[in-house]
Amino acid sequence: MRLSRYFLPVLKETPSEAQIVSHRYMLRAGMIKQSSAGIYSWLPLGFKVLRKIENIVHEEQIRAGHIPMQMPTIQSADLWRESGRYDAYGEEMLRIKDRHDRDMLFTPTAEELITDIFRGHVNSYKDLPLTMYQIQWKFRDERRPRFGVMRGREFYMKDGYNFDLTKEDALHAYNRHLVSYLRTYERMGLQAIPMRADGGPIGGDYTHEFLVLAETGESEVFYDSAVTDLTFGDREIDYDSVEQCQGVLEEFTSRYARTDETHDEALFNEIPEERRRTARGIEVGQIFYFGTKYSESMNATVQGPDGKNVEVHMGSHGIGVSRLLGAIIEASHDDKGIIWPEGVTPFHVGIVNLKQGDEEADAACDALYKSLTAVGLEPLYDDRKERAGGKFATMDLIGLPWRITVGPRGLKNGVVELTSRRTGESEEITPEAAVAKIVEIYADHRVTGI
Repeated sequence: MRLSRYFLPVLKETPSEAQIVSHRYMLRAGMIKQSSAGIYSWLPLGFKVLRKIENIVHEEQIRAGHIPMQMPTIQSADLWRESGRYDAYGEEMLRIKDRHDRDMLFTPTAEELITDIFRGHVNSYKDLPLTMYQIQWKFRDERRPRFGVMRGREFYMKDGYNFDLTKEDALHAYNRHLVSYLRTYERMGLQAIPMRADGGPIGGDYTHEFLVLAETGESEVFYDSAVTDLTFGDREIDYDSVEQCQGVLEEFTSRYARTDETHDEALFNEIPEERRRTARGIEVGQIFYFGTKYSESMNATVQGPDGKNVEVHMGSHGIGVSRLLGAIIEASHDDKGIIWPEGVTPFHVGIVNLKQGDEEADAACDALYKSLTAVGLEPLYDDRKERAGGKFATMDLIGLPWRITVGPRGLKNGVVELTSRRTGESEEITPEAAVAKIVEIYADHRVTGI
């Protein structure tokens, strides 16, 4: 993409309503624009990152054996009355009526709807286990929407639902989700710590939230510092193996890590004092096992091996796709702007022409652009007739991990400058070597989608 043809409405000044780093930079970088309180339009740059995150989520869910689908955003209130949640959910639910005066709602979550789909089509234990998921817009009418996409009213979320014959099978599904979530977040350059949490309106005794440590986090968290030394890495896991998935769960949850809602001071004090930590965390996902809570109230049964009908065991599992953009920025930025991890960057590399209109510099930039696109990478070429300082400031603000700077002086020596956004370190190398290095860097960060 050439910047002269792109829609990137960057702002020089920080809007007064932006209180945290991610909100400030998303507005200034032209990623979002507020439509009304807690509701945003996703402009091209923000939309590209949203899609990168969404595709990583899809890849890891499918790797774990989960099946993508799509459900409507508007649901009938009748299903929620069956489960008993229609009146219990609270004012966060946006309740509406259609033209025939039927009670409807804008979905905040979809346990009832997916249970209705299941009970209408699955009758036998032979069709289990089954996990389906969607990535869909949700709406919760927050009393005080704030912090941009971190606490908006409309948000983009992955929600998945497992159906299993027994509690043991459902807990394996729980563990399988935990493994897939660890892989998902690490691919985005995040350390998201699974912490014991409260079930809230969804319910269930087994639940973990995944939290990214950040000063602006809305949750107070208590943890053993040893959990921050854990990484999933590139290990291969057989998702059908109960032992392997259980092993990962034990590895990542055996040390103390809890939100303030489930904090146990006595247990916390058993940790060696030098490892006790109190911090703030941003929730980016949660997994639940809630047994037969919905299958019992909504009569979701299958015929078991003995021919008798049994209520299926269920769980639900969410990832805040749109919220992740804010969390990544909170975890990865400096005073100049965003620093995108390679796995989610909107463009792989920025090309800055220091002397637009110079025949040699223009030709070199065009050649770099063609070479990078030819190998499947997406460069953003700043071909505007702007001062060099303004171009560098834009690149720093939008946070592309790598920048290639091209100018007449370097070209006389046959080199361009390759700069790391994260470290600020630069090296002068040939254009061909710059392309080869960018290709090597991104070899492990290709996302194919569904």
